Amino acid sequence: MNTKHIKVNSKDLSDLDMVAEAVRCGELVAFPTETVYGLGANALDGEAVRSIFKAKGRPNDNPLIVHISDISMLEVLVAEIKPDVQKLISEFWPGPLTLVFHKAPYVPDETTAGLDTVAVRMPDHPVALELIKRSGVPIAAPSANRSGRPSPTLAEHVAEDLDGRIAFIIDGGACRVGVESTVLDVTSDPPLILRPGGVTFEMIKQVIGRVQIDKSFIENRMEEKPKSPGMKYVHYAPKGEVIVVSGREEDVIQWVRQNDQKDEKDGIHSVIIAASEHIPMYNSKRSMSYGSLANPEDIAANIFRVFRECDRIGAEKIYVESVPREGIGYAIMDRVEKAAGGRAVHI
Repeated sequence: MNTKHIKVNSKDLSDLDMVAEAVRCGELVAFPTETVYGLGANALDGEAVRSIFKAKGRPNDNPLIVHISDISMLEVLVAEIKPDVQKLISEFWPGPLTLVFHKAPYVPDETTAGLDTVAVRMPDHPVALELIKRSGVPIAAPSANRSGRPSPTLAEHVAEDLDGRIAFIIDGGACRVGVESTVLDVTSDPPLILRPGGVTFEMIKQVIGRVQIDKSFIENRMEEKPKSPGMKYVHYAPKGEVIVVSGREEDVIQWVRQNDQKDEKDGIHSVIIAASEHIPMYNSKRSMSYGSLANPEDIAANIFRVFRECDRIGAEKIYVESVPREGIGYAIMDRVEKAAGGRAVHI
């Protein structure tokens, strides 16, 4: 397949008409959102949705998120909208919050992995919203990467994984948030965070009061029957072995430095990913900053890009400094630990 690459900006979206037509015809398109690039198909077309799983190499028991451009689309997807949920929609949509509802009969099993629930969000990106609007259908879209790989935050990341597999790649520039949306199960009482993201626990609690966090991502545990993407399988992983290192700052730096030096002697190409404040302390040419601890939002925006840079330079082993588990730090650590597949060292 010849993948067409289209560069757009918020002032000129005229090229989206042919992409929208491709969606209506059951083809796959990659498009930017504020979180990561999505790989989209008509959410109400089971055959088109199946092609998402094929293109990504994604297990078909991993449910998809359906993206909408206005609230009227929600009516054909969900069974009911509770008052507290309406508060969340008013506060956070469009934005990086996915809500899990009881699904309506029109939603095919392919989109929901056979579950009786459907995950829906309204992205906060002009290109994504306009594409959905012009398509006239809700768009099911996981991240636009091969399954298990770091999520794409640039169009070139999409091309690395999916060029020749899909009809269109829309280049809308870098994604602002950089990690996938928070997923909140509103069929649960109280609502349950299934995956951390750009909308934090504290932000949700401030709006509806009662909210819980699923233990699976706190314990870095894989769910057998996931209700949300990211709850099963190793995700977000570069090709090299990822090791997450936590503990006192000076102990972490000393341990990583010693192991990096040992790797160099052994002929292993290792890379250190750390806070910009700590990079000089490693005294290593094989180090990369994911951003400053003073700005965790920047770390979230950078982490997948840095993982892909490790692939570009052929890193065989990747030491990643942990970040504090607060605010968006929960989302960052969830992605890093999923990439590490349980390989972690606490000093």
